[in-house]
Amino acid sequence: MAGTPPRSPLAPEQFPNLPRIGGVSFSAVAAGVKYQGRTDVMLAQIAPGSSIAGVFTKSSTRAAPVLDCQAKIGGDSDAGAAVIVNSGNANAFTGKNGIEATRAVTNAVASALDLPETRVFSSSTGVIGEPLAHDRITAKIVELQATLDEDAIEAAAEAIRTTDTFAKGAGAEINLHGSKVSIAGIAKGSGMIAPDMATMLVYIFTDAQIERADLQAMVSELNEVTFNSITVDSDTSTSDSLLIAATGASGVDVTNNADFKTALHGVMKDLALQVVRDGEGATKLVEIQVTGALNDAEARTHGLSIANSPLVKTAIAGEDPNWGRIVMAIGKSGATADRDLLSIRFGDVRVADKGWVCPDYHEDDGATYMKQSNLVIGVDLGIGSGKSTVWTCDLTHGYITINADYRS
Repeated sequence: MAGTPPRSPLAPEQFPNLPRIGGVSFSAVAAGVKYQGRTDVMLAQIAPGSSIAGVFTKSSTRAAPVLDCQAKIGGDSDAGAAVIVNSGNANAFTGKNGIEATRAVTNAVASALDLPETRVFSSSTGVIGEPLAHDRITAKIVELQATLDEDAIEAAAEAIRTTDTFAKGAGAEINLHGSKVSIAGIAKGSGMIAPDMATMLVYIFTDAQIERADLQAMVSELNEVTFNSITVDSDTSTSDSLLIAATGASGVDVTNNADFKTALHGVMKDLALQVVRDGEGATKLVEIQVTGALNDAEARTHGLSIANSPLVKTAIAGEDPNWGRIVMAIGKSGATADRDLLSIRFGDVRVADKGWVCPDYHEDDGATYMKQSNLVIGVDLGIGSGKSTVWTCDLTHGYITINADYRS
């Protein structure tokens, strides 16, 4: 890429102070996978007895590391585990070479950390279609092992960035049964973001105790209302992966625990919205609330139609309260709608009510609202009780600039 894009105006001021997770340590190095002098490989070592769960893209052109993780994720084991991630190259659409590169990396980690290869999970992110120089990664495994540190999660978050303008992290601490339970997560993602997991890599760690099957059910459910409810550009990646490890170090069993589920949901939502805030070229975070649909699935269809419309997104970028584009996006979605029952609002500004412009709506009010950096678009279909919330960002010239020279 020709230069690093400027930090997103929606970025947090700094990386958060995440809780230390017992049983997990991190390291990061510069391996020169694509760029020289840039930290681009991270390793996480996870204690024996940990439960590992995950969700992945359903793209038909999934990358080799995704297929490898999917083959391993369902297994239970008391052995330790590891996650190794590189940025700069997605190891996708690389055929037999991709499989061999994935095996070379995971075998090297397994050997160094004395783990079964089936407990080493890998991810790659970056350019598609170029062979991964896996020898540059394997040459750094000894250094990664030697520098493992419980407090190095921020360095790990930095290492997995591609076009991200900031490292993404979120955490939570809750008291359960008189003991503290902690959650910490990191993510990368900026472009090629659409439901079916967006284009993210996400790694979440907790010291809670929970069986793998229960953890898998929980994260699969929460994924639908977090990472699978965001979109930047409607494009689904070949490499989407979310892995979560529960070490059990706290000694607190969180099976069917509503408070833990709420805390995990909060961490996942926080990371998901950070991805949208870092959408390539984004200047506005947009929450689209759809109510009154025939059912929840149709509400989601309407919401994504609005969120993915280039006309809606460019109007938002130009701070133009062009609600006619909302009407268009609803009409083309394919889900049930009745023009004469439709109501629209921008934040608290009522724009249209039951198929007609509100008599007290003034264009200046809409234009003033659109100047904010965090926007809410509300749509009520007036048909049923279905509802859904999705998040997106605006579409600016910056998106074109970043993606026009991504491989250069």
